[in-house]
Amino acid sequence: MPHQCCLLTIMAILGTFHAPADGAGSASDRPPNIVFILTDDQGFGDLGCFGLKTAKTPHIDRLAAEGTRFTDFYVHPVCGPTRSAFLSGRFASRSKGWSMPASEISFPSLLRERGYATACFGKWDVSNRRYEEGRVPNDRGFDEYWGPLGANDKGNVELWENRGQIGSDKELASLSRRYTDKAIAFIERHKERPFFVYLAHTMMHTVVDASTGFRDRTGNGLYADTLEELDHETGRLVEAIDRMGIGDNTLIVFTSDNGPWSNDQERQHAKNATFVPWSKGPEIAWGDAGPLRDGKGSIYEGGVRVPMIARWTDRVPAGRDSDAIMHIVDFFPTFARLAGFEVPSDRVMDGVDQTDLLLGQSEAGGRDSLLYVRGGRPSAVRKGDWKYFAAGKGRGGHYGEEGSSAPELFNLRTDIGETKNVLADHPEIAAELDALVRAYQPEPGEDRRGDGSDKP
Repeated sequence: MPHQCCLLTIMAILGTFHAPADGAGSASDRPPNIVFILTDDQGFGDLGCFGLKTAKTPHIDRLAAEGTRFTDFYVHPVCGPTRSAFLSGRFASRSKGWSMPASEISFPSLLRERGYATACFGKWDVSNRRYEEGRVPNDRGFDEYWGPLGANDKGNVELWENRGQIGSDKELASLSRRYTDKAIAFIERHKERPFFVYLAHTMMHTVVDASTGFRDRTGNGLYADTLEELDHETGRLVEAIDRMGIGDNTLIVFTSDNGPWSNDQERQHAKNATFVPWSKGPEIAWGDAGPLRDGKGSIYEGGVRVPMIARWTDRVPAGRDSDAIMHIVDFFPTFARLAGFEVPSDRVMDGVDQTDLLLGQSEAGGRDSLLYVRGGRPSAVRKGDWKYFAAGKGRGGHYGEEGSSAPELFNLRTDIGETKNVLADHPEIAAELDALVRAYQPEPGEDRRGDGSDKP
């Protein structure tokens, strides 16, 4: 039975939750290792196991076959907000997205208190894309960090190792490999103790590139080539974990930070034309939202519903599909239960514990509804198959379509593409869902910064 019908008062339950340190009954005598792979701007349709035809992703597809494929998994509509929501378990309107303050409690710091070795490799994006004391990875619970604090929007990345800047790098094609090398080496060093690895890939964000051996391999463009290289590197990481003999005590999660940047081609070409040599260099990324409407920046499904896969050998059911509603904020309380740390009780938390859903002990999971927060407040809500947009703008992407300003009601079971507004046929459902949107209580000082309506 779901803990709540919505997110508003979930901390009444989670604030007092504490799990045993043995990893919720795992086969091991220690809590599980956690490897969280977060890609950038990879759309719902950008994996073979989610319908991709232009490229082959056999390694990630195998991960899905050996674990569970989650088809109704949600994030924020843009990158920094999703990351602060993940790390804090709080919507980005509260955790401030790119500007996540030092006062936010990040779960890696709580994992480290439980004895975990922790590392982040890749895109950070929650310290205003620069070094800010108190906000960088080594201040937020990570023992090791290597990667760019921001994005690759201008065809290069500024790389950091822990607290030291190591230079500007235009070699985007090898980033996926270099991040993966770092992750494998870290796991090898720490395989005898619990560890958490946050592998936040730069691909498939804005300017993509593929290494020799992958470039031109698909015949379907550089985006498809880059996807195949990302798949290869994911396979290398999973194979290394299995080779070390720790797959039965390692939870691997694969997902994306938001929908594809496929709705902003004209502006992106103009913005990047001065530094991207189109004839022989990297290219702007155009991903695929599959059957979903719109893309990055939007709270139509294409902007916020992304592929998610979880594998934990003999714990997460293999070959299973789940259409239960889950959001990236849910990982904080879920990891709390698995690793045995307490969820903070001194602030509003938006995540719910999804351990039973993850382990196949519940089909419905911990929630039956979800608020879509954008512009500092919820603009829409999903409950079961129904999705309702309140009156007012803020649903379409600031990169793509504006969207309607009138209330809208869609049945996602029969109309996954959100093409037919059926509000006139179901006014009672619309009224119920409108009440959920209006019941949202912001924290004191909660504002728009970082929730997808502003950039750093």
